[in-house]
Amino acid sequence: MPADSDLRFMRAAISLAVENVERGGGPFGALVVADGEIIARGTNRVTASHDPTAHAEVVAIRSACDAVGHFELTGCTLYTSCEPCPMCMGAIYWSRLDRVVYAATRQEAAQAGFDDDHIYREIEKPPGKRTLPMQNLLADEAGRPFDAWDAYENRTEY
Repeated sequence: MPADSDLRFMRAAISLAVENVERGGGPFGALVVADGEIIARGTNRVTASHDPTAHAEVVAIRSACDAVGHFELTGCTLYTSCEPCPMCMGAIYWSRLDRVVYAATRQEAAQAGFDDDHIYREIEKPPGKRTLPMQNLLADEAGRPFDAWDAYENRTEY
């Protein structure tokens, strides 16, 4: 049985998504919670900001990182109105959230016209087999940035 706080935060994320639709945005909302408190909210801002990366989860993660002053969200939970897409999953893993709680599944999102299945299928393919042409160039020079990173003593590991 889910905790009362999980139900409360999940309902808040769903309400945020509905409010966003009523303002002309996409049907997605997300919250980042730490120690039982909402530290950030995000809604889908793709069309409003002309930014294809402005998904509710990414907006919430950016806001939460700003609030805590760090790029890691260890100790936090993301509540989102829908199962995260591949891009948002990448942001979730990079931000090191402890947990994700979601409402609608990706199949339900697809039925509403938000189908990410083609991206999931593409990611599994080697770069040369993807429908988006990809070309690997300058392999002999590609290690230079990593060498510079390795030599830089004041770097912040992440």
